[in-house]
Amino acid sequence: MKREGAIFGLLCALTATGLAAEDPLAGMEHGQEGEARAPVLTEPGNDAFGTIQEVIRKLNARRDTDWSEVDLEALRQHLLDMRDMTVNVEVVSREAITNGLEVVIRPTTPRARRALERVLAAHPRQLRRETGWTMQVEEEGERSLLTVTSSDPADAEKIRGLGYIGLMAYGSHHQRHHWMIATGGDPHAHSR
Repeated sequence: MKREGAIFGLLCALTATGLAAEDPLAGMEHGQEGEARAPVLTEPGNDAFGTIQEVIRKLNARRDTDWSEVDLEALRQHLLDMRDMTVNVEVVSREAITNGLEVVIRPTTPRARRALERVLAAHPRQLRRETGWTMQVEEEGERSLLTVTSSDPADAEKIRGLGYIGLMAYGSHHQRHHWMIATGGDPHAHSR
């Protein structure tokens, strides 16, 4: 029995030592010494902060960065618009129509209203460029009616499945768009 108790005690000690070895902060007080040995986290915070951090890394990596053209505040404002049109918009209704979808949306904050105005001014052209689909936007008081259709009936189910947020997020232009905003370029020049 003593031997089993000793083995159990040894296993507990080894396990505790192993756990402590995996966590370099175990048993340490907060402070610079602990922070210097802390594991490197992969998430920088929220998505807007992470996007801006990624842009800074890429700007630092380029020898030809013209810092006088960099405008991270413009990128931050755009990312706030994206957040608002994602989070602060209510999908009031959605209805399947021939070759597409009609969606009624309503912003839930004044800032979301302004964000939608900015985003919806450019997104229909971009969606058409990337997919060939037509997006029409009609204002109905505080609501917006989005009608998205394709000339190819085979696309109708995809459009319906994407719904409001999928149609807004669709495509690979967002990253290029963000880079252009951050570096002082005109992100909509290609879609005019």
